[in-house]
Amino acid sequence: MFSRSKANHQAPPLAPAPQSSGKRSGPRAAPSIFSTDLVVTGNLIATGDMQIDGKVEGDIRSGSLTIGEKAYIQGEIVADEVVIRGKVVGSIRARRVQLASTCHVEGNILHEALAVEAGAFFEGHCRHSQDPMSEQMTPSERRHSGASALGQVAAGPVILKPAAGMGSNSGKGASPLRPA
Repeated sequence: MFSRSKANHQAPPLAPAPQSSGKRSGPRAAPSIFSTDLVVTGNLIATGDMQIDGKVEGDIRSGSLTIGEKAYIQGEIVADEVVIRGKVVGSIRARRVQLASTCHVEGNILHEALAVEAGAFFEGHCRHSQDPMSEQMTPSERRHSGASALGQVAAGPVILKPAAGMGSNSGKGASPLRPA
């Protein structure tokens, strides 16, 4: 009464696999990882993901770049996505830039989206661009010090200290503070 013959029973058809909306085509390559003991003098170019924990003196071009806490980069960075946890001295052009709380960046940033965590150190100028990957920085934008034609300025932390002779022992209440 409740049984069916095996010949009449068919499994339901499988639903088609969802299509990926990712931009990459073909098989995804393993990320390139540069350990803390690696020192590179020269340019690095990769279309995929790259993680750098060592020292690089040269320009970097990558699809996605993660700079570790102990990393030191001196040169220009061009990438779709950049997460910076270490030290960078040089300009950055990327669609998405994330400055982690442990980062130290000295240079200008040309970006489509920028996120800065509390505690991040950034000294330079930043400018929004609809297409930072194809837009070139001017020579004045590449420099991280001096006057720049940029309208938006993001400066590093300001350290305040008591003015000379105005310590808390002066008996005059709260002491005025001045930039260091």
